[in-house]
Amino acid sequence: MNFYKETCPQAEDIIREQVKLLYKRHKNTAFSWLRNIFHDCAVQSCDASLLLDSTRRTLSEKETDRSFGLRNFRYIETIKEAVERECPGIVSCADILVLSARDGIVSLGGPYIPLKTGRRDGRRSRADVVEQFLPDHNESISAVLEKFGAMGIDTPGVVALLGAHSVGRTHCVKLVHRLYPEVDPALNPDHVPHMLKKCPDAIPDPKAVQYVRNDRGTPMILDNNYYRNILDKKGLLIVDHQLANDKRTKPYVKKMAKSQDYFFKEFSRAITLLSENNPLTGTKGEIRKQCNVANKHHEEP
Repeated sequence: MNFYKETCPQAEDIIREQVKLLYKRHKNTAFSWLRNIFHDCAVQSCDASLLLDSTRRTLSEKETDRSFGLRNFRYIETIKEAVERECPGIVSCADILVLSARDGIVSLGGPYIPLKTGRRDGRRSRADVVEQFLPDHNESISAVLEKFGAMGIDTPGVVALLGAHSVGRTHCVKLVHRLYPEVDPALNPDHVPHMLKKCPDAIPDPKAVQYVRNDRGTPMILDNNYYRNILDKKGLLIVDHQLANDKRTKPYVKKMAKSQDYFFKEFSRAITLLSENNPLTGTKGEIRKQCNVANKHHEEP
């Protein structure tokens, strides 16, 4: 668990402190940390490849369509700088990404999840395989279960991970196809006027601040309200709707709607598995000095 016990004993405390400070100033940072762990770890490896900027030769994962709406990367750098001041060159960006997600979950009222450390940082973007590995909200539930299954996350684990949609908001770009040209009959008609008010354009401007909160009841709290909402046909995304209706997932949705403890237990287990997806350890990878660029190696031209 405590990989930095000898080399940087205060690492986890520094990260936790920074996450708390940032959350006080910018509440949406906690949503970003939670989303980062999914976008980084689900794509082949928990190696902070997500954080690398584009280079002349390679596209950054941050620039792909699938990263639409991801933000606050500069604050990961803030956390990294605070850690570097205490222990230069010791703590990886991959661990900072995972631990900030863990502490972000706590900021949002979720469970505290003990996670291993000792991941190392990848040296290249995985932008070319993002589509292949990252489950998408417009895919069939079978495809979503299959992609998570490949990481060792079973059906209740997938249902619990999607409970992350209990916080934050969804950009209109991602849901207008359920409103225009006609409203998806699967949506709760009581919920539709609110969605139409927030998303008045059939073709929204991706840069416009047009969002619908994922959970209007407790938008800042990670809780099992999401499951009650999707059973009530108030899920914003196709995957939310499918989750509440597919016979493989519905029993778990109902169980989580009833029991927050059960949701937290499965969510903790799934986040743990996600955070341990194929990490670089030992001498693989490196410890980046800055999270957005790979270290310079002299032998490289």
